[in-house]
Amino acid sequence: MNPFVKITLVSAICLLGTLSLKAQSTKFGHINSAELLASMPEIKVADKTLQDFNASLEAQLKTMTTEYQTKVQAYQGQQAAMADPIKEAKVKEITDLEARIQEFQQTAQESAAKKKEELYSPILKRAEAAIVEVAKENTYAYIFDTSAGAVVYAQPSDNVMDIVKKKLAAMPAAAPVMAAPAVKPMMPKK
Repeated sequence: MNPFVKITLVSAICLLGTLSLKAQSTKFGHINSAELLASMPEIKVADKTLQDFNASLEAQLKTMTTEYQTKVQAYQGQQAAMADPIKEAKVKEITDLEARIQEFQQTAQESAAKKKEELYSPILKRAEAAIVEVAKENTYAYIFDTSAGAVVYAQPSDNVMDIVKKKLAAMPAAAPVMAAPAVKPMMPKK
C-alpha cells in the first residue's frame, strides 16, 4: 500500500476518533429564562417602578383630556352667543390643546419604552452573566432557553436553573434605578 494512503487513512481514523470523543463530552443545558427572571427580586422592584411611572403619565393624560372635554363642552354650549373672533380664538385654543395631547401621547410612549429599557437592561445583563458563568464553570457547550418553547426534550439533570439561582445569589445585585420624579403637568399655553 502506498505510504501516502496509509498516512491519510491513519489521519482520518484519528480525526474520527477525536470527533467522536468530543461529541460525547459536549454538554447541553437548558433554563427557563422567564421563570428565572420572575424569581429575581429586582424584577419586582422594576415592575413596580415602571407601573408607577406609567400611572403618572396616564394621570397627566387624563388631566389633559378632561381639560379638553371641558373646553369643547363649554364651546359647544356657548358658541351660538359668541362673536366670530371669539369663536375662532376658542377653536384655536381647543385645536392647540388637542395637538398637545397628541404630542404628549407620543412622548409618553417613548418615555415609557425608554424607562422600561433603563429598568430591565441591568437585570437582564445580570441574569445573562450568571448563565454564562454557570456554562463556563460547568463546561456546558450550549444552554437553551426553554421559555421560548423551542426545546422539545431536555433531561432534568441538565436543567441549570438551580445552579444559576445560586450564582445570582452570590453576585452583586443589579444597580437599582432610582424612581423617576413624577411627570410635571403641562400647563395650557396662553
